[in-house]
Amino acid sequence: MNVTAETLALRDEAQTPLSDTVFQQVLEAIHQGRLAPGSVVNEAALALEFGVSRGPVREAVRRLQGIQLVTREPYMKARVVALTAESALELFQMRMALEGVACNLAAQRMSDADIEQLIADLEQERQRQVRAEQGGAAGPKVFDFHERIVRASGNRRIIHALCADLYHLLRLYRRHSGTVLERKEDAFAEHWQIARAIKSRDVDLAESLMRSHIERAARHLFTHLAEDGVRPPSS
Repeated sequence: MNVTAETLALRDEAQTPLSDTVFQQVLEAIHQGRLAPGSVVNEAALALEFGVSRGPVREAVRRLQGIQLVTREPYMKARVVALTAESALELFQMRMALEGVACNLAAQRMSDADIEQLIADLEQERQRQVRAEQGGAAGPKVFDFHERIVRASGNRRIIHALCADLYHLLRLYRRHSGTVLERKEDAFAEHWQIARAIKSRDVDLAESLMRSHIERAARHLFTHLAEDGVRPPSS
């Protein structure tokens, strides 16, 4: 195999922390909506924005392809994955099943101290959202409620399924389903209901509430996809 100088340079760059930094920057741009679903990933523009060479950006794009956030057809430019109703339906069906079970297990396995921390973080996140709605300095997100519940389940297979590479794609769809203020308020109230069920150790109620919460989020997402001209598939 003939290894060119350019290939060696790219390989060296990919092995440096710079590559990881650029990956995180592009990933955050996607999560924040600055790189919108379906938009072209302009490697030259990103390299200029981040003040780096094209190598780390190419590596970041390759990694984003690996976790299904970027697609690239032969002879076509890379694009942020487009949100489709069919993919959303499959992901939310999987979430209802796995997160429902995870919530059941979390209600059994979380310590009292962990539950109190969950409730405290939930309130802190709510205060952050209120500051943001009032135009104040909200600061970074406190925590991810769903990720906390999944990890608290202690089930390694569920954790791997929902918190590894697929987590970023799930987060992209979840962000799209929660962009409207009314849904954010409803989602927060539903999080509180789930947290209270966990605190009371009512495993069946906790599981049921989590499933219902995700189902409502799915319906909300499908409504927005329909408004964007994407027809939700029949379930």
